Amino acid sequence: MSVAQRFGENLARCRKRAGMSQDDLAVRASLHRTHIGMMERGTRTVRIDTLIKLATALDVEPADLLDGIDWKPGEASPGRFESS
Repeated sequence: MSVAQRFGENLARCRKRAGMSQDDLAVRASLHRTHIGMMERGTRTVRIDTLIKLATALDVEPADLLDGIDWKPGEASPGRFESS
């Protein structure tokens, strides 16, 4: 599973837990509804400012949206992101 897909699962879970539709979240986060859908499907990578907007709109910690996304540092080769 990619980082974007894991983030999307976390976003959808937090949104549903908050009892919001994609439209509700889009309005609260000052984003377009289609952007919310793309993030939830894992087809859009999230910028740090968008992460903060979403966490604030959902009243969760940014870490809740990053759950299961880990960075594995590289030694002689580059590091990589992994999702658990």
